[in-house]
Amino acid sequence: MPRKVLEGRVVSDKMLKTVVVAVETTTRHPLYNKVLRRTKKYMAHDEEDVCQMGDWVRIEECRPMSRRKRWKVIEIVRRASPEIEVNA
Repeated sequence: MPRKVLEGRVVSDKMLKTVVVAVETTTRHPLYNKVLRRTKKYMAHDEEDVCQMGDWVRIEECRPMSRRKRWKVIEIVRRASPEIEVNA
């Protein structure tokens, strides 16, 4: 059976060799047929520690690496655009 592959945006890179990826899925409500957006966060292993916040990445299911980490980053689809931070 092939491993699951998901695509999402990195929302946190504060841990060592770990990123938090938010994956958004759309489903249709069974009664009202309204399109619902669901967001789920996955902790993924980033071996080279190259992912940054805002990057779009592809993650793949893998063996458990820790209590909550069961995914690994297989590629960076798109880099985050450099934004100017203003501390007000």
